[in-house]
Amino acid sequence: MEYRTLGRSGLKVSVFSFGAMTFGGDSGFFARVGQTQGKDAERQIDMCLEAGVNLVDTADIYSNGQSEEVLADALGKRRSRMLIATKCFAAMGDGVNDVGASRHHIIEACEASLRRLKTDHIDLYQLHNQDLTTPIEETLRALDDLVRQGKVRYIGSSNYGGWTKMKALATSERLGLERYVSQQIQYSLLRREVEHELLPLGVSEGVGALIWSPLASGYLTGKFRQAATNAPTRMGSERLAEVNDERAGRIVDVLQEIAAGHAGATPGQAALNWVARKPGVASIIMGARTEAQLADNLAASTWPLSDAEIARLDEVSATPAPYPYSHHRSFNRGRQPPAVLLPPIATA
Repeated sequence: MEYRTLGRSGLKVSVFSFGAMTFGGDSGFFARVGQTQGKDAERQIDMCLEAGVNLVDTADIYSNGQSEEVLADALGKRRSRMLIATKCFAAMGDGVNDVGASRHHIIEACEASLRRLKTDHIDLYQLHNQDLTTPIEETLRALDDLVRQGKVRYIGSSNYGGWTKMKALATSERLGLERYVSQQIQYSLLRREVEHELLPLGVSEGVGALIWSPLASGYLTGKFRQAATNAPTRMGSERLAEVNDERAGRIVDVLQEIAAGHAGATPGQAALNWVARKPGVASIIMGARTEAQLADNLAASTWPLSDAEIARLDEVSATPAPYPYSHHRSFNRGRQPPAVLLPPIATA
């Protein structure tokens, strides 16, 4: 397993991490996804630790807190071997203050997550979304207090826009507050929008990217391509029909061709390895409902793509750039160097 520093910090995270959204039960918005519990959850944690994974990501909203509870039980006495990342923002109650990034909600949510996770600290605490109704100073001061109290080690964000992320970083610097070291963002061969703003921002400002949905909810494994109206996947038939277009089909074709050239490899592993080679990526969050799916994803860490294979996937998945990025590509291109890949700190 390869390990990389998480942004401008001293924390090392495995390039492939585990997403515990599939842990949970029968309540909350994500209940349809989160059904893994008990011995099954323990076994998946076993597999991750055996493969060298040292980071697991969850959120309070996943199965209405049950994901955090199942994760705590699955880790048990092995808590010190795994970095825990969780998130707050979403509504966890009916009260008007039970949502968002206010000081009130952040502190209440953190205390609740600590109880569910059965731990005295959260390694990486992330805002699940941007809150344009709360002053960023209030949000950052609350997070800074949690770090100073020892309840949180590092802070990050998820699904921020480029301007709100940069505003938060500038505010932290101006006020001497704890700084976001990470951004959890959607990125895959199907969804490359973050290459225009968020990934370059991360490389420039030392913010590590944690990638969610690197397989586009399983579409890039190739299993659901022909089943747009009846797909056994958490992507759902409606969303699958939206992405199952000509471009997506060409991407899967190339992934299958590349995988066929590597003994025992799969299209999903090739898709994960493509993301791992991109600038600013610190860790790729892998979700899995079954042991077989998890084993297949973890095997991506055992082989690399060649430069030629990366180039093929870049080409087949390319999309027109929106303004002003299209202008940047054509006007004074010598003044628009590409972002460089952040090097790993250590391997084991």
